[in-house]
Amino acid sequence: MSINADNLTKIYRLKKKQAKTAVDHVSFTIPDGEITGFIGPNGAGKSTTIKMMTGILIPDSGSVSIDGLSFKKNRKQIMMKTGVVFGQKSVLCWDIPVLDTLKLFRDMYRVPEAVYKENMELFSEILGLDEFIGQPPRLLSLGQRMKADLAAALLYNPDILFLDEPTIGIDVLSKERIRNFIERINRERHTTIILTTHDVSDIEKLCKRMIIIDKGSIIYDGTLGELKENYGTTDLEEIIKQIYLAGEQEAAESRADQLCRGA
Repeated sequence: MSINADNLTKIYRLKKKQAKTAVDHVSFTIPDGEITGFIGPNGAGKSTTIKMMTGILIPDSGSVSIDGLSFKKNRKQIMMKTGVVFGQKSVLCWDIPVLDTLKLFRDMYRVPEAVYKENMELFSEILGLDEFIGQPPRLLSLGQRMKADLAAALLYNPDILFLDEPTIGIDVLSKERIRNFIERINRERHTTIILTTHDVSDIEKLCKRMIIIDKGSIIYDGTLGELKENYGTTDLEEIIKQIYLAGEQEAAESRADQLCRGA
């Protein structure tokens, strides 16, 4: 399934009648079966954009369509076709075994028994889910919880998967296992994946295309190869650092200019 964001705008109302534009007329299209990295510095508007794309937030203007469907008219249909993993917020029931949560998701999404069994075997094979499936999330390591969250998000075979920091705070081996799992799901099921991360290795491993957002606006949308060619280096971390620093410098100059005008 494809995703289309058209002039997405979100403004947060602050105290004393002040307002902050978190996302400013953002537009892009992610075609069916693509893994796209969606990155930017803290406060750039990434999470706000993702929340609008998943229907958690309503844009102040602009629209999101999932394979031509809108949240206003087709919310339930869209939700049945999308999976979401937020690295810092779990969908698991905290005090009951992971298996019970997965059974709950099976019933909620009306997953056929054959599909449920096939997916549980896949999760055990690649994610090692059987090692901790009988334990509640509160007793799991961060890496184990992330694997369980991935299983919950993919149990019903969604066509689109939103991943927000899926490897945050996880050890090297667990990161590699999760990346391999994401790569396999995309290859075998043609799942469209939007990946938000601060880990450059995630981008290098999984994405051919990258969208960079800063101060609520898209500042780059293209392939990793083109970006490296533009900067004349293969060091993606250094490129991203330069982009972020340039954004900070521009913001500082803008603030200084405003202060001069107000003086």
